Amino acid sequence: MQAGAGRPDRKTNKPEGGKRKRSMLRELSGHVEIRKALGCGVVMAAAWGLVQADFELGAAALYVFAYLLGGWDKARDGIRKLFSERELDVNLLMVAAALGAAAIGYWNEGALLIFIFALSGALESFASDRSGKDISELIALRPEHALKIENGSVRRVEAGEIKAGDRILVPPGAAIAADGRVTSGRSFVDQSSITGESVPIDRAPGDDVYAGTINGEGELRLEVTRDAADTLFAKMIRMVEQAREDSPPSQRFVERFESVYVKVVLVATSLLILVGPWLWDGSWKTAFYKGMVFLVVASPCAIVASVMPPVLSAMSGAARRGVLFKGGASVDRLAGVKVAAFDKTGTLTMGEPELSELVLVPGADRGETLRAAASVERHSSHPLAQAIVRAAESEGINLQETEEAEERAGFGVEARIGGVRWSVGRLPGEPDETPQGENDLAENYGGRADGASLPGPSSAREAASPSPWWKAEAERLHEAGMTVSFVLRDGATVALLALSDRVRPEARRAVQGLQALGIEVAMLTGDRGGAARRAAEAAGVKLVFAELLPQDKVDRIRELRERYGSVLMIGDGVNDAPAMATADVGMAMGVRGSGAALGTADVVLMQDDLLRTVGTIRLARRAEGVIRQNLTFAVSVVLLLMATSLTLGIALPLGVVGHEGSTLLVILNGLRLLRSKKSFHEIFI
Repeated sequence: MQAGAGRPDRKTNKPEGGKRKRSMLRELSGHVEIRKALGCGVVMAAAWGLVQADFELGAAALYVFAYLLGGWDKARDGIRKLFSERELDVNLLMVAAALGAAAIGYWNEGALLIFIFALSGALESFASDRSGKDISELIALRPEHALKIENGSVRRVEAGEIKAGDRILVPPGAAIAADGRVTSGRSFVDQSSITGESVPIDRAPGDDVYAGTINGEGELRLEVTRDAADTLFAKMIRMVEQAREDSPPSQRFVERFESVYVKVVLVATSLLILVGPWLWDGSWKTAFYKGMVFLVVASPCAIVASVMPPVLSAMSGAARRGVLFKGGASVDRLAGVKVAAFDKTGTLTMGEPELSELVLVPGADRGETLRAAASVERHSSHPLAQAIVRAAESEGINLQETEEAEERAGFGVEARIGGVRWSVGRLPGEPDETPQGENDLAENYGGRADGASLPGPSSAREAASPSPWWKAEAERLHEAGMTVSFVLRDGATVALLALSDRVRPEARRAVQGLQALGIEVAMLTGDRGGAARRAAEAAGVKLVFAELLPQDKVDRIRELRERYGSVLMIGDGVNDAPAMATADVGMAMGVRGSGAALGTADVVLMQDDLLRTVGTIRLARRAEGVIRQNLTFAVSVVLLLMATSLTLGIALPLGVVGHEGSTLLVILNGLRLLRSKKSFHEIFI
């Protein structure tokens, strides 16, 4: 089996942007609450038409239907909360205001109140339903069974039954069912779901592996080091769930304000009706009329409409430019971001290795060496091998036919070309020179950092010599954060191939754009320090945190929040999901991003363009500015109408005109974000 077998194909598993958008539209059209809210609006318009045609009885019937269609669920939810939690909420207030308007003959105004409130609630419910799928990918990756070794035999058991100390067998291409340590066998293991590293990791006896990762081409035997409930993978799922259960401070404030506001308005309305006969002309009818006017003008329609139109306009404009928000709250939180934390592999970088440097022994021919290395490596499916082949092809080098090609699992490839034996991989004896570990060169890019273990007494003596010609060069490339493979000709090293994960071409501009907005930029990665520093320098990032496991990333997110404020986490892998859920805002790369990252994220970049990060934050800040304008205006109008209704005796029609007029104005102010194409072009640089 070829190296890298069993590794999930990130690209082929990703739906295209058009399909994802069509799926979103299907979900919207099939959402029950949205259909009811839109139906309420249609029925309300029809009833208004019948009123214009003097068909009062038919209009009344349609208005009742509109009230039921748009307000029944809200009234039911409000009544349930009243009896179960002994709390009044805006649901009851809005329904009471609408019924109050109808009671004094203003059916259309009440229906409009119901329609606006029902539509905003339906959109929030839709966003909430979608965000509830944030760990579906994680759960789908969880292994269900394991092959347990007992008394010299192997039997299939539930993965949940595995305990520390058990021994299990992992066949080629299978998911690893538990955290453990390799006792025998050697293979590449795809650890992208845990560490975020872009290519499979070489795992040999003594190395640790994690549940939820995918074994490559070799068979492994493991000693389990953690019970099923305590695996790193299980902890990731729990971290995502716990982060989603924590309500942000803004949400808690809104809930407290809602409860107080509803009580104040209802108490004030009741007092006006009870005390009214003594305040005005002694008529209960006048008192009830003024109470209903107060209830209508005090209804928070304009306040509610202050938020959703600008938020929806921002979401719509961003979607047309390849940025999807999962909910309106994400726009508000994104506007307040103070620090942006990037994952490295697949986010700041392309996520694919490329040949960065070819170091030759004096006298060697570059073209011949690269042609031979690529000809040998084309027999391997390993990402590093494919990068070497791509480099040769990009230079127009024609590959040669090989004989006796052989790939050795976890080591490298060798073949004969014209009677000469060429080998590409790790030099024998080199691991003794460079200790293995999390920071070792062999950890980067699937364990082929130092190439393959290849036979031959000449190469063995060379590796054991005190000062081979390549030693200083290998150390230099290692310190630069590159992955190194050796090219051997008849057992003698003739070249070093240095490979690296290229930083995205727009990464530096994106980082500079964020810094220009006053946002600190950090990088969180599970990769080793050298590779992390090299990528950070190329992208212009100063805060670098390397060699992080998923829970370490969560800790760094919390530290960044304490130091700077609101945190944006941008990532693409399943291993980024806990950090993205912990951050105030999570942003996923849509093309390369894993399902869990996309599910956890609040914002998705469909085009994998980091400059969209800058533009999206600018857009969110513009929307936040419009929201502040709207709220200031709406609150001022509500207070003015309330004061006028109590002092000057404002008529209900005038109160409705003022109330609904302010609602219309704040909606139009919110929609102006869609008006200027030039402004969007300037935002999305």
